[in-house]
Amino acid sequence: MTGQNPDPQGDKITGLEPGGGVPPGETPPGESSTVGPQGHDEGTSKSNNPLPWLIGIGVVFAACIVLFVVGRLVDVF
Repeated sequence: MTGQNPDPQGDKITGLEPGGGVPPGETPPGESSTVGPQGHDEGTSKSNNPLPWLIGIGVVFAACIVLFVVGRLVDVF
């Protein structure tokens, strides 16, 4: 199988030294130079608390059960 070089001008790429090395000015910034805010805060706020929703759903469910039982006792349903 004959393989061709996928980049026929690989030896003429700018920024490469002979032997494939990269000069110091051509490298990406180091880790310490990329410091900054990295997105949103992961903490939860009180508005995202599901407990009030769960309590509300539980109260509605309990009220439906009570109304059903009372309705069966009074023979409404």
